[in-house]
Amino acid sequence: MTLALYDTTLRDGTQGEGISFSVLDKIRVAERLDAFGMHYIEGGWPGSNPKDVAFFQEARRRSWSHAKIAAFGSTRRGYLRVEDDPQVRILLEAGTPVVTLVGKSWLLHVTEVLNVTAEENLAMIGDTVRYFKENGREVFYDAEHFFDGYKDDPEYALRTIAAARDGGADVVVLCDTNGGSMPDEVARITRDAIARVGGAVGIHTHNDCGVGVANALAAVKEGAVQVQGTVNGYGERVGNCNLTTLIPNLQAKMGVQVVPDLSKLRELSLFVDELANVAHETRAPFVGASAFAHKGGIHVNAVQKLARSYEHMEPGAVGNDQHILVSELSGQSNVLLKARELGFALEKGSPAIAEILQTVKRMESEGYEFEAAEASFHLLIQKILGRHKPSFDLIEYHCTYRRSGSGSFQTCEATVKLGVGGVNEYTVAEGDGPVNALDRALRKALRPFYPRIDEIELQDYKVRIIASQKGTAAGTRVLIESTDGKESWGTVGVSNNIIEASWLALVDSLEYKLMRD
Repeated sequence: MTLALYDTTLRDGTQGEGISFSVLDKIRVAERLDAFGMHYIEGGWPGSNPKDVAFFQEARRRSWSHAKIAAFGSTRRGYLRVEDDPQVRILLEAGTPVVTLVGKSWLLHVTEVLNVTAEENLAMIGDTVRYFKENGREVFYDAEHFFDGYKDDPEYALRTIAAARDGGADVVVLCDTNGGSMPDEVARITRDAIARVGGAVGIHTHNDCGVGVANALAAVKEGAVQVQGTVNGYGERVGNCNLTTLIPNLQAKMGVQVVPDLSKLRELSLFVDELANVAHETRAPFVGASAFAHKGGIHVNAVQKLARSYEHMEPGAVGNDQHILVSELSGQSNVLLKARELGFALEKGSPAIAEILQTVKRMESEGYEFEAAEASFHLLIQKILGRHKPSFDLIEYHCTYRRSGSGSFQTCEATVKLGVGGVNEYTVAEGDGPVNALDRALRKALRPFYPRIDEIELQDYKVRIIASQKGTAAGTRVLIESTDGKESWGTVGVSNNIIEASWLALVDSLEYKLMRD
């Protein structure tokens, strides 16, 4: 079976809340999609904004290894010659080898939104498709609201895609634009559309009911030859069909070869999230950090003996890794596997494993969590094994916050006294807040001894209140995510004092980097 992937991250995906790309970002994403093996990349709607016009200008200057670039636009306006429609002209001027046209399949939209007759809508579809075919373009027709239109008036919905087919459309794409259809409906209606109209049919689904991928797979089983979606499921409302879930289901589960190397999938997912500046979904199927994570002791014990006992596929096949979590639910198998994963050669039943497990359970009862703080767990093992050599000895630290009554002046200041190899350092620094001030003062003190301290960047800082029923006396857990540009690591600190909790997580972050170097 030949199936084409059509990516619309750069157009439909950017309609999602909080998703935006610069022109350079769009080019970089397109290049990564091309290298991954995407067949079609929709760059945007050139008639809607200058950024998309600039993208297509830049795209024409580049060579593409696998993908064809598509420009998106609508059918001509009602009662206007296709040659006279300015939006159609701009779409043609984009110069892409592929043009994707959207038109109405639901009479509700035809009469109430477009305010044209049913027959004029059919003419709009056929005229526009025919125009771009005559101008040498590969044309895909997106039948917007097709499934809703079919459920309302099946004969008219089928006439709209027949008009596109008669105009010469290479693929007619059935769109579940509102995302309200179920897989059995999608399968039945797709089957009928293929039987009644014929030709190549594609599928475009949204995830409003949580079945966007399932609906796309249902259409593929009925004979769809093109699937449209977005990386990480970006899109209007709750998003589009998620290609990072769809692709491995097609290739690993259904045996439909769509990309040359599935092991690049997680890397692609992380790259697009990074450029979109959104947090990666840890629970995302296949590509999330938790997709192959194991926490329960029984699970971990079984995975240690036979990975597939609790894993539906090899994590490396999609570029992911098995991840053993350590928590109060852990048994010796968790701790043993985690320790080995971190490079410690320990044996099950050894006194060290028992002490590590006992310490973890005690600390987690106090509010610690090591699932997202592997660096702190690494340092904890070193301390229990007697291998930890502190990079510095803390003498004291102090934080102040000063604000004028009018609010015209405010500042945070931190002082740090510490010893490094018998040399005492005393530094003072200001910051945007107490934690930032402490971070600056600590780095200032350590910099003469450890110049690579400047490579560390704090990426994320999270605060969680523990036992909140105690009010202002509640404990605080601080998680810090750090990076040196090559690797990221998490650290944790817990205290009744938020400054102390932040300090503990901050020190672990720097200690981990210095220890590793």
